[in-house]
Amino acid sequence: MLELRNLSYSVEGKDILKNINLTIDDDKFIVITGPNGGGKSTLAKIIAGIFKPTSGQILFDGEDITEKSITERAKMGISFAFQQPVRFKGVTVKDLITLASGQQISTADACMYLSEVGLCARDYIDREVDASLSGGELKRIEIATVLARKTKVSLFDEPEAGIDLWSFKNLIEVFEAMRDTIKGSIIIISHQERILNIADEIIVIAGGELSARGTSAEILPKLLEEADGSATTGCRYYREGE
Repeated sequence: MLELRNLSYSVEGKDILKNINLTIDDDKFIVITGPNGGGKSTLAKIIAGIFKPTSGQILFDGEDITEKSITERAKMGISFAFQQPVRFKGVTVKDLITLASGQQISTADACMYLSEVGLCARDYIDREVDASLSGGELKRIEIATVLARKTKVSLFDEPEAGIDLWSFKNLIEVFEAMRDTIKGSIIIISHQERILNIADEIIVIAGGELSARGTSAEILPKLLEEADGSATTGCRYYREGE
């Protein structure tokens, strides 16, 4: 279980997150959404250990991890997939997936993870994770590494960014399969209706505060109605086909 207690984050006197109290139970598919600039990605990076909160606590399975580094949290079972994945010159795709899994895996197993994110394994398995790969390719490879890790909490920051429509449909299937197989919580930052629609719960962060929480059936219609009815919401929800 992941628990945030009175979590706040400020930069140069500006409050980015304000007194967030949030509990995420095990084996949940959670989508965090809300207006751009509302603090969603910041919250995910604080959970992962990339940013440290100005105040408050983060508990993971009852242990206070507020001061733990991103590496320590990764070892405890928290994964994070960046909106803009990191490149690793000299490291092959197979090397990266093997490192992520934490054990020696076969080429066939590494290829399986690539296939699950819509990549032709034979074209990518021996390629370097460098500038020769597009942003969309890097994103899918990074998601494959998260799949290989099978962690208790998997965080994704706008995983649909830079991915073509066919791969996005495949990505939905990947997340649905993850929910059924990894026995861990999936937390996604997204504005995509199809991702929001398959969530167990939607959490809305606006103005640095938790403004709403509920099932997809409870929250999504309100979000779509608000987005359609106002030009000042600061958030566009992408419907199927967009």
